[in-house]
Parts: sequence; structure tokens; C-alpha cells
Amino acid sequence: MSGGSYYVPATSKWPILGSLSLGLMMIGTGQVLVHDRGTSLMALGLLAVLAVMGLWFRDVIKESHQGLYDAQMDRSFRQGMGWFIFSEVMFFAAFFGALFYIRTFALPWLDGEGAKGVAALLWPEFTASWPLLEPPGDVAGPRDTFSPWQLPLVNTLILVASSITLTVAHEGLKEGHRETTRNWLFATLLLAVTFIVIQGVEYYEAYSHYGITLEAGIYGATFFLLTGFHGAHVIIGATILAVMLVRILRGHFSSDSHFGFEAACWYWHFVDVVWIGLFLFVYVF
Repeated sequence: MSGGSYYVPATSKWPILGSLSLGLMMIGTGQVLVHDRGTSLMALGLLAVLAVMGLWFRDVIKESHQGLYDAQMDRSFRQGMGWFIFSEVMFFAAFFGALFYIRTFALPWLDGEGAKGVAALLWPEFTASWPLLEPPGDVAGPRDTFSPWQLPLVNTLILVASSITLTVAHEGLKEGHRETTRNWLFATLLLAVTFIVIQGVEYYEAYSHYGITLEAGIYGATFFLLTGFHGAHVIIGATILAVMLVRILRGHFSSDSHFGFEAACWYWHFVDVVWIGLFLFVYVF
């Protein structure tokens, strides 16, 4: 505020452009799924979405450096990030809910359990189990499952460690120790990349040695749905952390004004918590 006047950021064109880009990408995706064409349209839409996001965040950073954001704007950013993470919680809750429904209700019903039981609907010797390994005939299913105490455990320890290193980086920024923030944020980014590489190795093992594919029945579908979407979120989170590292190197943020960094921390911790759920309910139980 100066001389009784409030300065606010100019009206942004990015929301409408972002919506149009997302719509273009969804139309292309629909074409690919339904008609097996439209890959170019989908790719164009994705590139447009990424471009809009990059330019939009560039403008937000400029406006922040120009001092155009007050306490109310800061609250708006925090509320917006909070609602965004809540929407992500609901996103994964839907997929976890599908997994629980299949394992808790659908499989026992197929085995004749309860009022909705339909015994021998599949074949006379069918017995409910999760997963159903090497089913008879043309029914798809995996040959084996991962031991949770190998690659999944390693990735769990990596993500837990990354939350710790990111917390140290955040505390360093709050205390004004930028070198500490830079070093520990770089360590967090290395752990994130390591997780992605190990998940790629796990997917190769799934297809090559375990028979866990997208065609391997409901187990394969839920496995790749949950771990695949989580992996995509890890890639997004790693990209955000990389941007934060670049901003730290350029001297952005201060000990009392760094919500961009803090929002990245919120997102990363959320991604880590989701993985704990995946480790327990996809790999262990």
C-alpha cells in the first residue's frame, strides 16, 4: 500500500489458456483411447499445458519480487495449495478404495461368501486369493509377486530419507543458512531421482520375470494404476524441487518469505505419505 492505494497484480490470461490447453490434451487422450489415433493432438496439448504452467509461475515469481503480494495474497496461496493437496488426497483415496473394495468384497463374493456370493461363477475350483497366481485357461494373472522387503523397501527408505533431508533444507532456509538449504535440497533431489530409477527397474522386473503387466488381471491393473500415478507424482515433485534448487541458487526466498519453497515441501511430504500407504497395502498386505 502506498499513499492510500493498493497495488494488485494485473489480470492474468493464464487460467483460460491453461483450461484450453488441458481441454486439448484431454480431447487427444480420448482419441487415443477410443479410436487409437490423436497422439499428436495429445502431445500438443501436454506441451501447451507445460508451457502455460511455466509462464504462469514465471509471472507469479516476478510479481512476488515486485512486492505486489500482501498478507491476504499469502493466505490465498496457502489456502489454494491446501485445497490442491486435499484434491490429491481424494484422487488417491478413490484408487485405494477400488483396491479395498475388490479385495474385501468382490473376491469373497466370487468365492460364494455372503448374501451376494456367486460360487463357481468363474470355474469350479476357484478360491479367493490376492493375487490369483497363474489362473487356469485364458484368465490373465501374474506368475508371482514382489517381495516387499527388497526393492519396495529400498524405495520406502529412500522416500522417508528424502522427507528428512527436505525438512533439514527447509529449517536451514528459515534460519537463513542458504548453503545448508542448497546442499540438503540437492540431496533430496538425488534421492527423488534414485527412487524413479529404482521404480523403472521394478517395472522391468514386473514385466520380464513376474508376469505383472497391465493385462495381468485386476492385480496388474491396480498395481500399475496406483504405483504409476504415484510415480508420476514423484516426477512432478522432483521437477518442482529442481525449480526450487535453481531459485535458491539465484538468491530467491528469504527466511521469512518463502512460501514457494514451503509449498514444494508440502507436496513432497504428501507424496511420501501416499507411498507409505502403497507399500503397506500393495506390497505387504
